[in-house]
Amino acid sequence: MRRNYRMLTAGLFLAMVFLLSGCSEQYIVLDPKGPIGQSQKDLIIISTVLCAVIIIPVLVMTAVIVWRYRDRPGSKAKYKPNWEHNTKLEVTWWSVPIVVIIILAAITVNYTYKLEPSRAIESEKAPITIQVTSMDWKWLFKYPDEDIATVNYVKFPEGVPVRFQLTSDTAMNSFWIPQLGGQLYSMSGMAMTLYLQADELGSYYGSGANFNGKDFAQMTFKADAVSQEEYDAWVQEVKKDAPALTMDGYKKLQRPGRSDVQQFSSFPDGLFEHIVTQYVEKGSSGAHSHHGVSSDTSKTEATSKNNDSGTDKADASDQHNGHAGH
Repeated sequence: MRRNYRMLTAGLFLAMVFLLSGCSEQYIVLDPKGPIGQSQKDLIIISTVLCAVIIIPVLVMTAVIVWRYRDRPGSKAKYKPNWEHNTKLEVTWWSVPIVVIIILAAITVNYTYKLEPSRAIESEKAPITIQVTSMDWKWLFKYPDEDIATVNYVKFPEGVPVRFQLTSDTAMNSFWIPQLGGQLYSMSGMAMTLYLQADELGSYYGSGANFNGKDFAQMTFKADAVSQEEYDAWVQEVKKDAPALTMDGYKKLQRPGRSDVQQFSSFPDGLFEHIVTQYVEKGSSGAHSHHGVSSDTSKTEATSKNNDSGTDKADASDQHNGHAGH
């Protein structure tokens, strides 16, 4: 009976390994396509290896001890209830974890500052700004420099830093493009900054990573990284063929529900400021600002529509402000 039980256990384990191996293509976090995602993958691998230094020997010793000293018929093992103290062993199994924790702490602190979301990515190319609004249950993307907008679709040039400005129209959500970098919350009444960059051409999966109602699982979008020429041509195509986003159109988007991909040739001036401050009472100090976004979002939007010098000032503000990492 025991032999059959062991064979069944081994079979279930092998079946589990086989089934999980089919999901390997879904681990897109471990297939980064940008500098932020690559740094986060490095941190995951380093942390896993350091933890394995402790976990693997403990698991192996546990299995050996359980098997070797198990109770079985005819056992002739001696009964020794009194344990002996061994200073060398005590020092060994306490010092190794302490050293690993110190190393892991130092590495984590270094990466935390290195991956600060509002820290501009070093690049010879000027970043583009995309304002992101999470809604029920869709994503609205606005391009203040190009004066276009999209729903559930975002496109940007490959190899160019993207400065995402995040807020929420209603419930809190979490903006996430796994292959490009970690997630950052979008919150009502707040403006957050997240820098990402795609180093390879391609289409990347994006989603809301925070539960916010019945259709949260459908709140996904596609992020396309294309050449600069293709991006410029796409912007001109949208400005030429797509309708304009009016305030009435925006109010329709505010209604809870899913949406197909939409494109707009323009959007109302000050829309981002309106979204951020829509729940602020008159006479209050205004909406909160985090991760390098100016509390006066109208100035941010006006600056983003000016020349490159305005963008440089915004980037300098990003580098000056710092909070938690990606």
